[in-house]
Amino acid sequence: MHTKDKNVLTLAYIGDAIYEVYVRKFFIDNGLTKVDSLQKKAVEYVSAKAQAKFLTTLMDNKFFNDIELEVIFRARNHKSRMPKNTDIITYKYATSLEAVVGYLYLDNQSARLDELMEKILND
Repeated sequence: MHTKDKNVLTLAYIGDAIYEVYVRKFFIDNGLTKVDSLQKKAVEYVSAKAQAKFLTTLMDNKFFNDIELEVIFRARNHKSRMPKNTDIITYKYATSLEAVVGYLYLDNQSARLDELMEKILND
């Protein structure tokens, strides 16, 4: 089974963790050292609303290739439970971003993953 064909929720599960590590490392590398400050800043990037916004912006700018889009669309269209803290559309878009991060990570595409996260963190 090719990595892109793995269960999208599995991809999102690992993608969530990898995404958060990138965000935390970014702020530490940029001089934030107080945990309270780190947490407040990280929330601006790891919330479902923020992730959905990053995904739609990147899609509007044609950032993703065909295989990445396939993962995104499968994740977005996957039947999911009702989220607690956001609307279903925002949740599906956030899950889609996490799924593509998970795909890139599990497929050992570290340069592409770095490129994606740099776009999110530096734009």
